[in-house]
Amino acid sequence: MSGAGTTIVTQTRPAPDHEDAFAAWQTETSRIIAGFAGFVRQTVIPPSPPTQVDWLILQHFVDHDSAVAWLKSDARQARATEVQALVVGHDDIHLVAGDGSQAMASPVSAVISTRIKPGQESAYLRWEQRIAAAQAQSPGFQGYRLEPPIPGVQDDWLAIVRFDTDENLKVWLNSRARQELLKESVAFTAEFHTRIARTGFDQWFDVTKGHAAAAPAWKQNMLVLLMLYPVVFLFGTFVQTPWLMGRWGIAFPVALFIGNLVSIVLLNYLVPWTSRRFQWWLQAAAAITTWSGLAGVLAILALYAIMILAFCWLL
Repeated sequence: MSGAGTTIVTQTRPAPDHEDAFAAWQTETSRIIAGFAGFVRQTVIPPSPPTQVDWLILQHFVDHDSAVAWLKSDARQARATEVQALVVGHDDIHLVAGDGSQAMASPVSAVISTRIKPGQESAYLRWEQRIAAAQAQSPGFQGYRLEPPIPGVQDDWLAIVRFDTDENLKVWLNSRARQELLKESVAFTAEFHTRIARTGFDQWFDVTKGHAAAAPAWKQNMLVLLMLYPVVFLFGTFVQTPWLMGRWGIAFPVALFIGNLVSIVLLNYLVPWTSRRFQWWLQAAAAITTWSGLAGVLAILALYAIMILAFCWLL
């Protein structure tokens, strides 16, 4: 068994009126699995509509046996029974050798589950070679991985197909070549479905349709500072100093930690909102040497200056 361990990749979709209950369920599940033998870490990626509508959960274990033990454990079975009333359809749960990076290594991946009719495995593998060759010729293709079934744990074959952008993945999924190949697979396929996992970019920053690259780090940092500065100032001035430290006597290190926690929570909402309004500037093509790139920098610097002057006046 590889030293990289094994990762359980789960895709699930909460019912529209049960998102909060599902989030609470996931929090409690995270607490329980943290104490399970062989567990290393967990990554929970919330939906990113319209591309990714499912929750993607990666649970990494030290080895295959530890991952299987968790899947078969009474604790996990109890959690799975409880969540049934909160989700739509059935979960996709697969074991992937390694740390799960194949499911997260690009901006967007298609996770394809295929259940083969008895005795048709050879036909399926020959067909899989053909579709793998075809998808490799599609624009934006970045990689492909095929995982076989695991008796008693995973009945389906799992293919993870990675592309650089949402648009290029859609081009391949809707292509005539793929549709023709899917028609051929009917003879040996018992069940087949595809789910999308968009995981390659920072969740705070939108991916512009048709662009392959993420926004440069310096642009992302400028926008984060644009939102972080007022949050820290306002919370420190009106909450941390007069209330946490003044009225309630909380020590500065603790009050500072609370302030940082509040800032991170608020940035989860403020940075995506801001990034959508600066999407024209965040595009990789809008370098600082272009007019649009320079205009974005000047606009943000002006906002910095306005906030500094306003806060100086406020004090």
